[in-house]
Amino acid sequence: MLVYFGVLGLASGDWLARIPAIKHSLGLSDGTLGLALLAASAGQVVVAMLAGRIVHRIGSRMPIVISGFCVPLLPVTFGVVPNQAAFMGCLFGFGFAGGLLDVAMNAQAVYTERGFGRPLMTSFHACYSFGALAGGLIGGLFAWAQIRPSANFAIVAAPLSCLALSVGRWLLPDDKPAERAQRPQQGDQRPSALRRSLTPAVWRTVVTSPLAVLGLLSLCSLLGEGAADGWSAVYLRDNLGTSAWFAAFGFAAFSVTMATGRLAGDRLALRFGPGALVRGGGLLAAIGMTCALISPVPAGTIAGFALYGAGLSCIFPQLLSAAGSVRPGQTASGIAAVAGMGYVGLLSGPVLIGGLASVAGLTVALGLPALLALAIAAGAGVAMPTRAPG
Repeated sequence: MLVYFGVLGLASGDWLARIPAIKHSLGLSDGTLGLALLAASAGQVVVAMLAGRIVHRIGSRMPIVISGFCVPLLPVTFGVVPNQAAFMGCLFGFGFAGGLLDVAMNAQAVYTERGFGRPLMTSFHACYSFGALAGGLIGGLFAWAQIRPSANFAIVAAPLSCLALSVGRWLLPDDKPAERAQRPQQGDQRPSALRRSLTPAVWRTVVTSPLAVLGLLSLCSLLGEGAADGWSAVYLRDNLGTSAWFAAFGFAAFSVTMATGRLAGDRLALRFGPGALVRGGGLLAAIGMTCALISPVPAGTIAGFALYGAGLSCIFPQLLSAAGSVRPGQTASGIAAVAGMGYVGLLSGPVLIGGLASVAGLTVALGLPALLALAIAAGAGVAMPTRAPG
């Protein structure tokens, strides 16, 4: 399982590092590039609506192997597409394959947690984070060597795709007997009855269900991650007047603490409980972003972004782990629903932050992720287990 998290992270980090080269080769402006990049998030949102059914019907192993094979290969097309429309189509496919892999491998991670009887999800996501860091370094080295993106992606894709095919045999079998036991029988009309009688009281129950709350917390978490991805360097460069190379340290600090924080996440969840971990992470993220925005010196802002990354690091993995346990017979469906809400945050976050920045300034706009982090801390007790397992 660790391999597939690493494959997704490394493939993503590698291609993200080559965005400037692709932008130049296609002659895209900042605006058209931003529009094109939305296609990948759109692919993730679309597949989130389908992935739960796919995994529930055929299991998680086949989707993991197929999408794990495709994810490293699809960026090769980014380097050879002739125009923006083709680029967006390929990005949509990459987002679709990556989203399917994300849901399926997180379902496998939940099965693994159940087998071991202890938290493991955050460690799996740490492999993704370190894979993304490694991918970014690899892409940077290829860029430094002035190697074309298409060749870069092909060199990286060959071993990763072969690895994704070869390790599939060690994936866990899906918990089919338990899932069948949880499914309604053919004569069970409860789902249709629920649809026919969705009264206001029932609607309030659905909206306030643990899965719905987990989805909203996921949206807040990934919107916050997207804010750091897209705006940390811009804030340092434009608002604090740093050099371009120094501004990059804001996102670097966020990424490093995001990755290292996940290494300790499972031990913290085991000791204090997932609910306490998510609550504490939300508070730490809010403090970190606030410090970043009020600091009068760039070094303090970078330290604030580092705290922000540490706070967010364990939240999304713990939300997915909880989502997979809400309905044990429908693990993948729960994960897909919560991950899909998170993808909506990724999709809407850059637009929302940019819109607020144009009206009230970037400092005020980046206050939104701090408020969302506080909302995560407040909502953690509603849907998350408050005690450590066992």
